[in-house]
Order: sequence, then structure tokens, then C-alpha cells
Amino acid sequence: MLKVKELFAPKDLTEGTPWIRIAEFSIPMLLGNIAQQFYNTADSIIVGKYIGDNALAAVGSAMPVLNLLLVLFVGISVGAGIMVSQYYGAKNNEKLSTTIGTCLTLTFLTSLIIMLIGPLVTKPLLRLLNTPASIIDWCADYLTIFFLGAFGFAFYNILTGILRGLGDSFSALIYLLISTVLNVILDIWFVAGLGMGVPGVALATVIAQGVSALLCVFKLLKMQDLFELSWDLLKPNRQDSLALIKLGLPSGLTQAIFSLAMIMVQSLTNSFGELVIACNVIVMRVDGFAMMPNFTFGSAMTTFTGQNIGAKRMDRVEKGTIDGTKMAVAVSTVITILILVFGRYLIGIFTDTTELIDLSMRMMRILAFGYIAMAITQCLSGVMRGAGDTLTPMWISIVITVFLRVPIAYGLAYLTRSELYPTGRPESTFISLLVSWTLGAVITTIYYRKGRWRKHSLAT
Repeated sequence: MLKVKELFAPKDLTEGTPWIRIAEFSIPMLLGNIAQQFYNTADSIIVGKYIGDNALAAVGSAMPVLNLLLVLFVGISVGAGIMVSQYYGAKNNEKLSTTIGTCLTLTFLTSLIIMLIGPLVTKPLLRLLNTPASIIDWCADYLTIFFLGAFGFAFYNILTGILRGLGDSFSALIYLLISTVLNVILDIWFVAGLGMGVPGVALATVIAQGVSALLCVFKLLKMQDLFELSWDLLKPNRQDSLALIKLGLPSGLTQAIFSLAMIMVQSLTNSFGELVIACNVIVMRVDGFAMMPNFTFGSAMTTFTGQNIGAKRMDRVEKGTIDGTKMAVAVSTVITILILVFGRYLIGIFTDTTELIDLSMRMMRILAFGYIAMAITQCLSGVMRGAGDTLTPMWISIVITVFLRVPIAYGLAYLTRSELYPTGRPESTFISLLVSWTLGAVITTIYYRKGRWRKHSLAT
């Protein structure tokens, strides 16, 4: 029973062997990321099977608007995780309490604004995105329900960020699994059973996220031996609010810029024709699973670094950085080998068309070694974020996505135009991605070695 309780307890990452502590913290997050991927896949399957292709298109067309919403809360969540981890590592219960109180209040206010404004701007936004008239009403219904249920979405993301900052990645995993199972059950009930259509899908997700948010609240209320949670501390603290925005805004902007670059490259991909578009969808789905360990280790290094910098254990930060990066590179190497050996079988899950399988496998071979480079980038970026330097990873992301990947993709496409490939060879977009990942790892390593990130600690 003691071991079960320990799983749900906050973990002090300032003690113990660094690689073991990082692994213990990373595994629940990795499982959570896998669950999230299946969560999204299940939604798509249910919508497509029980409602139809137009409904699937409606949900897909709503994603750009939802991604803007996600960027906002991802930024706050990252900032919250960094501040909480540093103050927890420093054993500064007073600052930990005011930080958590400020996070909760800002999340409440932001959610309230979205609830009020979101439904009013939904239709104009969809028209701006040239949403087809045949699906715009479904899109609007889907988004309106999401906006009205913003509290659950917002608090779930922010509270799991706080829990991870405290070293508790296991509770976040359990609540995500509960949300995933509940969402699938409600999806089937609302859509197949009650015939609610697209609004039923949105309602199911909002309810599932709301339940998970409540579980996170109950969990935090049980952790008041670490911090105080009172009405007085819920009053926004100016210093903490500014620090939260300063730390979280770059991460949110990074996600927004990355999404914009993807849209720009997608335009080029569309010019290559339907076969290449289908190939891109398949490769990106495989890529989503292949990238999960890298993102997981990056998040783990943020919390590990934050706690140890708060505890003034820079020696552990340096040792943990080496250990964490080695583990991430090892996992990515295994994934690369698996993709090269079993890639055709993975791609075969999505299609039976031999030509499409061959094309997709060719593109996966181009990308495969890039996952190793991304392991380095994510780990070192996670260390810098954990230290409080979120600007450097942001600028590096801007350089490699906007100033490297997009021009390289279009440049290669232009240079490889021929009678057979009038708009250029389709490999252009994937080569540009590999080059940007590799250069990103080099640039990130250089900035990490310069060591300026060491001076950004909040817990002084």
C-alpha cells in the first residue's frame, strides 16, 4: 500500500540518482502522451463511422481555432510548471503558495473571457478560414460547446502543469487515462446512442476534461502540507503574474509559430497532388508516435532542472542533462531502427495501396535519423526552460522553422522542377524537415554550452 501511495506523491527530483529519477518521472508522461494520441484517434474513428465524412471534415476544420486556444493555455501551463518546480526545489512554501494561487486565478479569468467572447467570434473566424458552407454550422456548434466548456479544458491543462512541477507525473497520467476512457464512452453514447452528431463529440470531450480537472483540484487540496491554498492567496500577485507571462508566453508563441510554418509547408505539399498529401498524412501520424519520447524527455528535463536549480544543485542539473540526453538519444535510436526495419508494416496499417506505401516509406527513411537530432534539441531546450530561459528555445524554433525549413522546402522544390515533377520533387518538404531538425540540434547545443540559461533562476 505504501508503494501505491508513493506513486501519487510529489517527487523530490533533487535527491537520488539523476537518470533513475528522470526515468521514473518520464515513464508516466510517456504513457500519457500515448493515451492522448489514442484519445484523438478514437474521436476521429467514432465521428467518421457514426456520422460521416462531412462530420469528420467539420471537426478537422475546427482544429485551427482550437489550436489557438490550446497555445494560450500551453503557455500558462509551461510557465506554471517552471515556477512551481523551482520554488518546490527551493522549499520556498510561501512563493509556491502564491504562485499556485496566481495560476488558478489567471486561469479562471482567462477561461471566463473565452466563454464570453468565444461563441461570438466563432462564425466570423470560420468564415475567415474559408470553411465550406456545407460544414460551417457543425464547426460552429462544435467550437461553441468547447468555448462554453473552457473551464474544464483550461484547468485540466494548468493543474497538470502544476502537478508535474511538483514532481507528480503519475497522477496526471491517471487523470488523463480516466478522461480518455470517459470521453470514448460518452462519444459512443452521445453520437451512436442519442444521435447528437458533432455537438455530442464536443460535449463528451468537455465533460471528460471537466472531470479530470476536478480530480486535479481534489489532488491539490490533499497536498497542502507542501503549500497553502486559501482565498487570500488566490488574489493575483503582480510579480508572479508577470513572471508567469514572461515564462509562458515564449512557449505559447513557439507553438503558434510552429503551427504557422506547418500551414505554409502544407500549401507546398498540396501542390504535389493527392498521393503526396495522403503520404504526408500517414508519415505525420507515424511521426506523432515517434516524437513522443523526445517531447516527454524534454518536459521531464524542464521539471528536473527547475527543482534542482531551485535547490541550488547545479551539479545535478549538469549530470541529469547528460543522463537525460543519453536516454533520449538511445530511445530515439531504437525508434529509428524500428522505423527502418518495420516501417512498411506500420504504413500498411493506413493503406493497402502499394504505390502509397512505397512513397511513404521513402519519406520515412529521410526523416528517421532526424529523431535522434530532435532528442538532443528537446532535452537541452527542456533544461533551458527549467532554468527559466524560455526565450532562447523560442528564438531557435523561429529560426529553424520560419527561416530555415520553409525557405529550404520551397527552394528545393523550385530547384527540382522537371517535366515529371512540375512543382518539384515531393522529397523537398521532408528533406527540409530533416535539415531543420539537424541544424536545430547544433544551434541548441551551442547555446546550451554558452551557459547563459544558468542566470535565469527565479528561486534566488
